[in-house]
Amino acid sequence: MANTNSAKKMVRKIARKTAVNKARRSRVRTFVKKVEMAIVSGDQAAAKTALVEAESELMRAVGKGVYHKNTGSRKVSRLSARVKSMSA
Repeated sequence: MANTNSAKKMVRKIARKTAVNKARRSRVRTFVKKVEMAIVSGDQAAAKTALVEAESELMRAVGKGVYHKNTGSRKVSRLSARVKSMSA
């Protein structure tokens, strides 16, 4: 357990930051899920629209430090490849 005042404060700060990051991660997962649902339903127009929104949300999470840059890029790349393969 934290003993010093600074350590106690850090525990409080980390708890707040964890809650915010958890919400951001959940929001990203929701947007990614929308893309995947559009892919499964076969609606390419909806999938493209959802992909743009999901990409924006993923990159915002990367900017906020929730995900690593490469992780965000990898997720966007894989989603866009799946959307692109729908037309083929």
